[in-house]
Amino acid sequence: MSGFTISRRGMLAGSAMLLASTTMPTLGRAQTPKKGGRLVLAADSEPRNLNPAIVASNGVFFISSKIVETLAEASFDGKDGLAPRLALTWEGAADGLSATFKLRDGVKWHDGKPFTSADVAFSALQIWKPLQNLGRTVFKDLASVDTPDDLTAVFKFAKPTPFQLIRNALPALSSVVPKHIYEVGKIEDNPANNAPIGTGPFKFGEYKAGQYYRLTKNTDYWGKDEPWLDEIIYQVLPDRTSAANALEAGEIQLAAFSAVPLADLDRISKVPGLRVISKGYEGLTYQLVVEINHRRKELADVKVRQAIAHAIDKDFVVKTVFLGYAATATGPVPKNDPQFYTADVPTYPFDVAKANALLDEAGYKKGPDGKRFTLKLLPAPYFNETKQFGDYLRQALAAIGIDAELVNNDSAAHIKAVYTDHAFDLAVGPPVFRGDPAISTTILVQSGIADGVPFSNQGGYKNDALDALIAKASETLDTTARTDLYKKFQKEVAADLPLINVAEWSFISVASDKVGNIANNPRWAVSNWADTYLAG
Repeated sequence: MSGFTISRRGMLAGSAMLLASTTMPTLGRAQTPKKGGRLVLAADSEPRNLNPAIVASNGVFFISSKIVETLAEASFDGKDGLAPRLALTWEGAADGLSATFKLRDGVKWHDGKPFTSADVAFSALQIWKPLQNLGRTVFKDLASVDTPDDLTAVFKFAKPTPFQLIRNALPALSSVVPKHIYEVGKIEDNPANNAPIGTGPFKFGEYKAGQYYRLTKNTDYWGKDEPWLDEIIYQVLPDRTSAANALEAGEIQLAAFSAVPLADLDRISKVPGLRVISKGYEGLTYQLVVEINHRRKELADVKVRQAIAHAIDKDFVVKTVFLGYAATATGPVPKNDPQFYTADVPTYPFDVAKANALLDEAGYKKGPDGKRFTLKLLPAPYFNETKQFGDYLRQALAAIGIDAELVNNDSAAHIKAVYTDHAFDLAVGPPVFRGDPAISTTILVQSGIADGVPFSNQGGYKNDALDALIAKASETLDTTARTDLYKKFQKEVAADLPLINVAEWSFISVASDKVGNIANNPRWAVSNWADTYLAG
């Protein structure tokens, strides 16, 4: 890769997972767009699988969304919050048994083969439904995909499926891969998973472990006069301080997904030539939750769960752990979701006296040492904030006589302990809200989830009424009625506290003034960047 170098100065081993903000203002600058150029940005991780049709996660999307496209993308002003990509239109049948997609003409795969409805049918039936981490739920009743012509795909469902859900899932769960590349051999072992072939504005160039990913311009892209950039380089910088230093030195032009530490944002916003941007992540809301093992006798008592909720000072957590770059949570749907959120739920103001009284009522009196009982607390290791909140929660519980033993594991050990072995009493988790409660949200509280499924209800909570509500919502076709059911869902969760929602946060970008068209859709960091440019 000729001509690309970057200093390794300041690179320290460490964790640079995603942070966030919902409050930092966007600072704009006048720019003069120009064609060409190389955008160099920070990457804090190196995904093992770059196929977003299989692994629907932000770490994969960050790179692969420029290569592999979806049927539609999130939009600030598009109808139903969507903009066309590989599909031009989408329409659901009144009976919920089919959805018809009209596809874009003249699209080619990066190897020159034509994109057709056969690729959509193959991706949906062979990958999204059986293999994709989130699609296995959304497309569970997909029975077939008819392809009456090369530009029409008709999804047929065995059971009525809300089109609202399918529509909301399109930006994250509809990455289309080429049938001719994947139809032979085992999909999970296909080399294209690590060197994707897509229809996007950029082609996969090369990957050097521990160094960089390189994407190159697709000169045959369907978008007129796009992409603007010639090349995108993801420089592997696994420490957030390194990203801040590289920005200030001009070695990189962008650090997305809060790659710059929160504590540095105020200072770096004053650096000439750099800007701090909070927009562009509205569709990627992380939630800080206390996961609860209901197999533990004390925690099976709702009064104990209410006491723990009252013991948590959410405002303090937002101000101290997140430095103000977050919002307090009221339930399983974030406040920034206009479609489903309701504030009409039970709340638990910070009240240590109330918490102590509830524990006394539940029969767990303090012993001579001031302790009521001991719990094992496992903070998720993915973010500094989840670990910091674990420390805070231990102190908050001590104030009401609960002794919490902190257990800090690496990622693999944490997932095994919480989601397979159930070797926890409380855990700190960061699930993601993806635009619809049926996508990675209801799974946090519904019963019957198999052991070993990450970010799901592995606490043994079972509530027949809540399960029935979730099931009814999954089959309700009327959009208004379905939305109302999910508002009721929020009330039920907040009342019975199968888990405790504490805070919710999105992300921050720091960019050079020269980078244009940043944050122009709600999933900007994981969109295709066809119109992103470097100013002259």
